Amino acid sequence: MISGQTVAVFGAYGHTGRFVLAELRDRGFVPLPLGRDAGKLQALAASHPGLDHRVASVDDPASLDAALKGADAVINCAGPFASTAGPVIEAALRAGIPYLDVAAEIEANLDTFTRYAERALGAGVAVVPAMAFFGGLGDLLVTTAMGDWTAADEAHVAYGLSSWHPTAGTLASGTVSRQRRDGRRVRYTGGRLEYYSDESDLPAVNWDFPAPLGPRTVLGGFTMAEVVTVPSHLSIPEVRTYLTADAAHDLAAADTPPTAVDERGRSAQTFTVDVVVRSGRTRRRVVASGQDIYAVSAPLAVEAVRRVLDGRTRTSGVASAGRIFDAPDFLRAVSAYVSVEPPRESPAPQPA
Repeated sequence: MISGQTVAVFGAYGHTGRFVLAELRDRGFVPLPLGRDAGKLQALAASHPGLDHRVASVDDPASLDAALKGADAVINCAGPFASTAGPVIEAALRAGIPYLDVAAEIEANLDTFTRYAERALGAGVAVVPAMAFFGGLGDLLVTTAMGDWTAADEAHVAYGLSSWHPTAGTLASGTVSRQRRDGRRVRYTGGRLEYYSDESDLPAVNWDFPAPLGPRTVLGGFTMAEVVTVPSHLSIPEVRTYLTADAAHDLAAADTPPTAVDERGRSAQTFTVDVVVRSGRTRRRVVASGQDIYAVSAPLAVEAVRRVLDGRTRTSGVASAGRIFDAPDFLRAVSAYVSVEPPRESPAPQPA
């Protein structure tokens, strides 16, 4: 990394944006806060003396072009990404700089892959969607679990969250996603993304997380961004995600936002991500753990932008984390934030 590179952060005054801004400064980058709310930007700049900041709106392409002038890359932290991803990607392509975002919205991530793959590849610009806890971390873990396999029969990503107090941005993004799919559910099965209607509750199943979490009830069909990122580069026809029932209930209640408990602003929330891939009669498992799903998105995004800028990438154009980066090496680089157990291989349970 060349010290002093400028990384624009669109939505820098949001909950995740603040973590990203601080992580960039800690790593020697020059953050450039961007957003449409001048008052919030000024307040943020006051708490970070010496930082420039620029007002920009997704409704005004010229303002985005002016805001990105001189930037080496841009990280989009402003949801709903259905509204922001396209305009900021367009501006990044015009500027010829890498784009990354922390989108967990399935439809927004799908839009990025389908609408910008050809243009980004032709321009030689890296566009990395979902470079966060949901979508990015799971994709890195699945890719690591795959190892030397070129294909697998199924991949399972189980999120063991101790709690989930969502931000206003999470709630807004969830509302937009539900509206875009007309209240239908979504899953990745048979090698394709499928929307379906089902009025029944999500099925509750048992998941045996490793200690100390242990067995927990999880909701099957709680579909997250891995159904876009994983199949974008791995030959796995069935990709399923799960969430601990208690965390799902917290999310549904949505009564309180995250509360900081340490000097870094992290909440007390802890997470375990248990990934299992199966090929025939063999399965491989990788487990990661850490604290605060919003806070951990910052080192994931900043490590990604660092690797893009110093050329440690495997492709250009639109690509998920597991496709563009060396997944095991990437996970080692963020080990101070995400503890990852070595992959384990075992016989897959067979139907009775």
